[in-house]
Amino acid sequence: MTTLETKGLTLSYRDCTIIKEMDLSILPGKITVFVGRNGCGKSTLLRAVSRLIKPEQGTVLLEGKEIHKWSTREVAKRMAILPQSPHAPEGLTVKQLVRQGRYPHQNFMSQWSKEDERLVEKALKDTGMSALMDRSVDSLSGGQRQRAWIAMTLAQNTGIILLDEPTTYLDLAHQIEILDLLYELNAREHCTIIMVLHDLNLACRYAHQIVAISDQTVMAQGAPEEVMTTEMVREVFGIECDMMKDSLFGTPVFLPHGKGRRVET
Repeated sequence: MTTLETKGLTLSYRDCTIIKEMDLSILPGKITVFVGRNGCGKSTLLRAVSRLIKPEQGTVLLEGKEIHKWSTREVAKRMAILPQSPHAPEGLTVKQLVRQGRYPHQNFMSQWSKEDERLVEKALKDTGMSALMDRSVDSLSGGQRQRAWIAMTLAQNTGIILLDEPTTYLDLAHQIEILDLLYELNAREHCTIIMVLHDLNLACRYAHQIVAISDQTVMAQGAPEEVMTTEMVREVFGIECDMMKDSLFGTPVFLPHGKGRRVET
């Protein structure tokens, strides 16, 4: 399986250090979720491990080799990234969008092949988008649009998929739909999935590994049931909460303290 890790990674933005000397190893073939406060560096870290931004210090290792020593095309054959709220050109159909996932495999010596077509059709089928492949992307609902973009990343046929807040702006039903899709994809294809999520309870339900980021580094890393505690939530998010066990899945569920209407029992 494709391996991904950081060594002494330091990331800065306009003279402000976001991540400092971070060592991080991603579990291959599993789902890893980055959690933390807004502005803590989750998305910046995701962009760094996908080679979209260059570290100030340290390195990202892909298959044991510094990622910046790989060509852009070779990285794209191994890793696909779906940023926050991507936009498609007006009038682009779902199938045309998904076909773009095959761009790393195209060059003047290699034209569109039966294998390219097979992988596009498979990505459409796996995401439940085959019936909508002739629809324009901008005519889709939020959940359908997100599935179309995920289909594009699947067509890229990489061992690693990175998603920056894939459930943002989606209602609860569509959030579960997208996360179920990614969970089933991981179980079936054994691809490595790395996500940024804000909902701690959903992160605990779907992740094999949680990476909690605070104070420019990794505050906690491991299985949710091992590292997600009320003390960790207090330290990372600065809030008090109660923790209970999900009655369906056995994973941690957090009930934040705060103001609200109390019902007398």
